[in-house]
Amino acid sequence: QVQLVESGGGLVQAGGSLRLSCAASGSMFSFNVMGWYRQAPGEQRELVATITSSGMTNYGDSVKGRFTISRDNAKNTVYLQMNSLKPEDTADYYCYAWRLRGYWGQGTQVTVSS
Repeated sequence: QVQLVESGGGLVQAGGSLRLSCAASGSMFSFNVMGWYRQAPGEQRELVATITSSGMTNYGDSVKGRFTISRDNAKNTVYLQMNSLKPEDTADYYCYAWRLRGYWGQGTQVTVSS
């Protein structure tokens, strides 16, 4: 059974940085795509960033130039380095992985104070 476990969320001041991690277990194979989505209260879930097993990345417009996604295929782990955080980045961040079907983590909360 595949499980995605996020860590690294928390409270940070505007302009600060956080690094999220997501470790996947229960799969003998690397996931074709891993990534992050976020959902703020009252809002729809939106793309933050994704990365393929070959390293191709895709970012949501609101985080381009500030966030960096990376992954360690050997560890089935994906990371999200978030710099220059803004209050509007406040949301629950969900890890996502896809191989034959999609999987979601439980989410980790990120709060950016002004």
